[in-house]
Amino acid sequence: MSKANTMASALPDFVWTREPAQEHLDENDATLSAVRDMIKAGKRQELLDLLKLWDPTDVMQMLTRLRLKHARKLFKWLPANPSIKVVAELSPEFRSILMEESTLDQFRDILAGLDPEDAIEILNEFPEDAADELITRLPDVEDIATRASYADDTAGRVMARKFVALPEACTAGEAVEQMRAEADRIRKVFTVYVTDKDGRLTGTVEVGKLLLAPADAPLSSIMNRDVISVSADMDQEEVLRLARKRDMRTVPVVGADGHLVGRITPKQLTRIASDEANEDMLLMSGVSAESRSDDTVFRIVRGRLPWLLAGLIGASVAATVVGSYEDQLAEAAILAAFIPVTMSMAGNAGLQASAVAVQGIATGALWSGDIVFRLLKEFLAALLNGTVAGLILGTLVMLASFVVPLEAPLDLALATSLSLLCVTTIAAMVGATIPIILDKIGIDPAMAIGVFITSSNDVLGVLIFFLMATTFYLG
Repeated sequence: MSKANTMASALPDFVWTREPAQEHLDENDATLSAVRDMIKAGKRQELLDLLKLWDPTDVMQMLTRLRLKHARKLFKWLPANPSIKVVAELSPEFRSILMEESTLDQFRDILAGLDPEDAIEILNEFPEDAADELITRLPDVEDIATRASYADDTAGRVMARKFVALPEACTAGEAVEQMRAEADRIRKVFTVYVTDKDGRLTGTVEVGKLLLAPADAPLSSIMNRDVISVSADMDQEEVLRLARKRDMRTVPVVGADGHLVGRITPKQLTRIASDEANEDMLLMSGVSAESRSDDTVFRIVRGRLPWLLAGLIGASVAATVVGSYEDQLAEAAILAAFIPVTMSMAGNAGLQASAVAVQGIATGALWSGDIVFRLLKEFLAALLNGTVAGLILGTLVMLASFVVPLEAPLDLALATSLSLLCVTTIAAMVGATIPIILDKIGIDPAMAIGVFITSSNDVLGVLIFFLMATTFYLG
């Protein structure tokens, strides 16, 4: 019996059951306890002999269940090849926690021994700050350093540099042979790229069409000449929009001279979509897009305080508006009860409309020629919603007048109903318009959904409410 088998038999519970997302299985607790004990005892080789039989995904899950100090120690024990596979499975947040100085030195040694294209592909899996730090530690690897020449969140930064590109004169049979020769280097090939004699991209051939073509057919006779490519400096969000709009599985990337330099794979498109969704979610919550769960107290404050201060300014303006109507409040204190109702409706209506606008911009569903029609629909919907909400509020005021003595309940019901109608309509139009304007001037429209929409609609809501109250109730 081998050493690993002997140890496995001595630890009958040393197995891992794959856990569903966001769920911990009690049956894995015994294995976690055994791993912790072996780490504390410094039994490096014994533990590695057992773990080498595991799938990297299972090792990743087990790492995330360990205490951080134990996870770091085990991570440093892992040999190069398993380490790389495990890191690819880790979430960016947990990877960044593991990226201590000594761990970065370990990865520097690993990457230095890899083929440059493999090293670049692995670097694309890392958080940007860790990848940039590793690049600075590899000054002699020219192809890896080239990655740093592209700005963050661009096609050049995330593209894969492994692809099959062949000249137009190449035959279908020769192309198939070339694909077979590249099989070990490139895991999945969906499209063969065709170039002219100067290396410029001129067309594409889908693998299925290539396999069905006569072996002696030149690629120039079967390729699709209506090729769509993106520049290496194009923002990754624009790449995602283009891929969705044109239903592209992979997107070729060209340099300034038209030469093919890389491709955006389906996996990378999925990652871009996830990154952009996470960034938008943070911005909509009034948090810096660079925020992470493992941020220090200083980074948390730096990322959130500006947004809180912006909200404070908006709230102060709303308070100033309320204060300017002090006489009206003194004359009819009942008006104060409707201020939070108005502000809440304004905020909700604005957030709903802006969320739909941002989604349309992000997915490419909102076209320039479609904007007027979309805004008209938002206006009519907001008008209808405001009418229904106003009627309900007016009805509640009239019913309350039978229980609580109210002065001029009909006038109060009219004032509150009309204010709710106007607030809902105007807030929805502001929420639908601001993201479009921000997108046109090159600012992420998701920023509109956070503090900006909430604060501006609070101010508008209070102002409109008091104008209606002054006109129809106190006038």
